[in-house]
Amino acid sequence: MRAAVFETAGQPLVIRDDVEIIAPRAGEVRVRVHYCGLCHSDYSVVSGSFPFMGPVIVGHEASGVVESVGPGVTRLAPGDPVVLTPLPPCGSCYFCQRGQHSLCVNGIGIATMALPDGNTGLSRGGETLLRGVGLGALAEYVITPANGAIKVDPDVPLDVACVIGCAVQTGVGAVLNTAQVEAGATVLIQGLGGVGLATVQGARIAGAALIVAVDPVASRREAALAMGATHAIDPAAVNLGAEVMALTQNIGVDYAFETAGIAKLIESSLALTRSGGMTVCVGAPPLEDKVTIENVVIFASMEKKLCGCLLGSCNSLREIPRMLALWRAGQLDLEGLITARRPLAEVNEGFADMKAGRGIRTVIAI
Repeated sequence: MRAAVFETAGQPLVIRDDVEIIAPRAGEVRVRVHYCGLCHSDYSVVSGSFPFMGPVIVGHEASGVVESVGPGVTRLAPGDPVVLTPLPPCGSCYFCQRGQHSLCVNGIGIATMALPDGNTGLSRGGETLLRGVGLGALAEYVITPANGAIKVDPDVPLDVACVIGCAVQTGVGAVLNTAQVEAGATVLIQGLGGVGLATVQGARIAGAALIVAVDPVASRREAALAMGATHAIDPAAVNLGAEVMALTQNIGVDYAFETAGIAKLIESSLALTRSGGMTVCVGAPPLEDKVTIENVVIFASMEKKLCGCLLGSCNSLREIPRMLALWRAGQLDLEGLITARRPLAEVNEGFADMKAGRGIRTVIAI
């Protein structure tokens, strides 16, 4: 098959047409990928922020059509349109049984870049290729456990729906599932890429009364206002702390979401949440980055909370249909997140746009 392969650190992805992929085994499906959104987690692999162990196919925000199914798969059939998820819940592990599907044992594949059994299912010239960020979707086909492909209605545009796979699940889910923001709450969101703008929309859907969106890029601030933010702030132009305190009568926000993957923004988010407030780490900073809490006693006495978030604490089998229902009802803007569409041959240009802060989400047609 044809795929974009990341082979050498510091070098662009290479389009190869001789990648081999296995047939689906028991409980698996093979999907013909139609579209894949570019996510910052993919760029973290390409840029070297997340070290890789060999040639890898990145891409984990995708949609397509089921091509074939393995033994025992009954929920899907060839020809079914699907949105893919990088974290397919097994439904039976310790975490799934407790309703924490985003912590499913299958999630180890995001780190190992392999299927649950350790096999990637991908090779080229006898060399194993890694299944990047839980899927490896910048390719004509992917192999995934059947729960990693969620069937959608035939009239759903797959080029639009693909962004639910990561950005929308992560951002909207961070608000509705991880933080469980209540109506009337005050919210701060730092970083307005695809995930950040989905977080803005999640806060609006939750009924937050104050939604402060922060980003140095003017076009992203404008998009945030269109998607439900009540205030949009350029952190380079004003004192963010003073602005937030003025807006909250010197109390601080109830919830702060760091979505840019910058550790220092986690620290400033902690400072700007009220006593008893919650800061949610949604972005993925470089592995070497650290967060410092200067005075643990004061932090503890204020009962502030620092919370991790993986894929919006989502059970994709439930959340992808729910988010499509919100989109159909006009409550979730998916189209507005997509600012560029490119063919697979232009994947490196798409990553260059991301590095430069141009646009929001680029969707690659495979």
